[in-house]
Amino acid sequence: MSTTTTITKPAPVIEGSLTAFLKSIDKLGAGAIPAGGFKGIDTSKYAPTIAAQSQLQKDATTAAAGLGSLTGPQAYQQFMSPYQQEVIDTTLSEFDRNQTIQNTAMRDQAIAAGAYGGGREGVMAAESARGAASSRAQLQAQLLAQGFQQAQQAAGADLAAQQGLGQYQTQMGQGSQAQQQAILDAAASAEQQKQFQPFTQLGLIGQQLAQIQPGAFPTQTVGYAPPAAPASPLATALGIGSGVASIGSKLGIFG
Repeated sequence: MSTTTTITKPAPVIEGSLTAFLKSIDKLGAGAIPAGGFKGIDTSKYAPTIAAQSQLQKDATTAAAGLGSLTGPQAYQQFMSPYQQEVIDTTLSEFDRNQTIQNTAMRDQAIAAGAYGGGREGVMAAESARGAASSRAQLQAQLLAQGFQQAQQAAGADLAAQQGLGQYQTQMGQGSQAQQQAILDAAASAEQQKQFQPFTQLGLIGQQLAQIQPGAFPTQTVGYAPPAAPASPLATALGIGSGVASIGSKLGIFG
């Protein structure tokens, strides 16, 4: 029984492209899968990298660590005016001078009244001295309180200024770090594309070849029929015998 084998080949116009494509894949695969095992793509070339802190961020962190000196119970001392004691001494000296004048006037009045040295004059002098001492202490305390309040205000203003500067430095530092991070990310992305470029290029070519429809180009069909089996000697003899009998009957040899 005769059989026919049909072989469908790609059109000659794309056969060369397919051949070159498959050879490129084999070559690329040979580089990715060496004899020692699967090598793959070197992902270390585009591994994620975190940008380091900028100098502004480091400075802000260092400055923030020193803000504790501006919040403690002794923080005001460094803001005390170096001239405060001179102001206090001068003010108290003026108070003492005025008190001396008052005491002199009071003594003169006692002498004029003929009561100097008497018990009444002594009581008035003691009461005046007690009042003067109390007024002097209140004046001194008031001056010290004013200096303390001014120092506290100065310490608070300096703390707010330092905090504001720290926030500004932090924001500027974060912006610089973000820019550096963007540069690192862009470099990693470019390196990744570089590593995948051969695979991407072959993938695009493969997609284009796969989109070509089977009937877009003519194909070549080859028909193949195997030769018939040789006749057996018996069939040959019978064939010859029947042929001779047929000829003989036509010639009248066999009646």
